[in-house]
Parts: sequence; structure tokens; C-alpha cells
Amino acid sequence: MKNSLLVLEGIRKSFGARRILDIARFELAAGESYVLTGENGSGKTTLLRVLAGLDDAEAVACRYEGRSFDLHTYPNWLRHDVIYVHQHPYLFRGSIVDNISYGLKARGMAASACEPLVRDAIAWAGVGDLLDVPPHSLSGGEKQRVALARTRVLHPRLFLLDEPTANLDAEARQQTMKLIRDLCDANSTVVLACHDREIIELPHMHRLHMENGRINAQGSHAVAG
Repeated sequence: MKNSLLVLEGIRKSFGARRILDIARFELAAGESYVLTGENGSGKTTLLRVLAGLDDAEAVACRYEGRSFDLHTYPNWLRHDVIYVHQHPYLFRGSIVDNISYGLKARGMAASACEPLVRDAIAWAGVGDLLDVPPHSLSGGEKQRVALARTRVLHPRLFLLDEPTANLDAEARQQTMKLIRDLCDANSTVVLACHDREIIELPHMHRLHMENGRINAQGSHAVAG
């Protein structure tokens, strides 16, 4: 087994009297790919958002590469390594290049250093022909590819993708699938929430099936509460 990247123990989250997450142990190995399956409302998106520090949750212990952290005060150093991509990604005003370079500039990188990284991300995502198109005019599949480029350019250790192929037409889905396969083959750790059979059946994909906030691990390192 590869080295652990992220380990959370005793994850609990409730909305009122309803328990949304109840997972005794959740472990991701470095360089592995995982798919979260389950019915709508089973907790998939909530878990991704907790992993990304976007939603709060209780946890007995949290470790990233052996370094302890607190979900309530999710540290900035971890945000550099963990990136979440929403099912319906939001693109900022400005150009496609502005969107893809946003995170790099927010981290203080000089424009001259950003340029080659952004060019590489544009080529990788196949969005070079969209550079003059206003972001609000892009199709759902085009927005997804720009969002994936904006994520990849930051070179996170952990990619969290929420339903990346949902509601896409056949061509856009295949274009997005190509990028997902590349992420999964690039020795990054990838966690996807989806119902897409083609993603679920990708080689070396660990399936984590969620029901009522718990995980039934299938070829994985997660344990239900």
C-alpha cells in the first residue's frame, strides 16, 4: 500500500437532528484514485466539501502526511494542496486566461512565471480555441474544462471533483473524461463523486459507496462509523 496522504478519524456532521456524515475512519493513499458513489443525499458532496475545508465537521483526529490539523481552523498550508471543483464551476469575470491564472496570481506568483504554466494548462484542457469567448457564454462542458485547467495549474496533491460529467452531452463528457483519466494517471490523489459508470470502472479506481452518511468500502481504506 502506498503512503497515506490524508487520514480523518471520527468524522461527524449533522443538520439539526439529521446525521449527514458518520465515518469512523477515512484514509486516502498518495497517488491513488477514488470514486464516491451513492444516491443523492447520501453525503458525497458534503464529504468532499469537508475534505476541502469548505464545510465544517467534527473529527476526532485529522492528519495530512502525518501532520495534524483541525477541521474547524482548516489551515492555509493545506488549502494549497487540496482543490475542490464544483459540479457547476463558477468562472470569474474577465478572460479565460484570467480565470486559469487566478489562483497562481492569488498566491503571489509574478505574471511572467504564470504564463508558461497557464499555456500548458490551456493546451492540456484543449481550450485554446475558447480564449476570446466570454466565460458566461461557454457551454457546461467548456466551463468544466476551464475549471479543471484552473485547478491543474496549481498542481494540488489532492483533487476533489463533484459530479464532473453530470449533465454534459456526449462529446463534452468524453472530453472531460479524457482529462479525468489523465489526472488519475498522473500520480495525484483524486476523489470524484459521481454516478458515471465509465469513471467508476476506470482501472485502479477505489470505490467508496455511501449510504446515509456512512461508507461501505470496496477496495478502499475507508471504514463506516
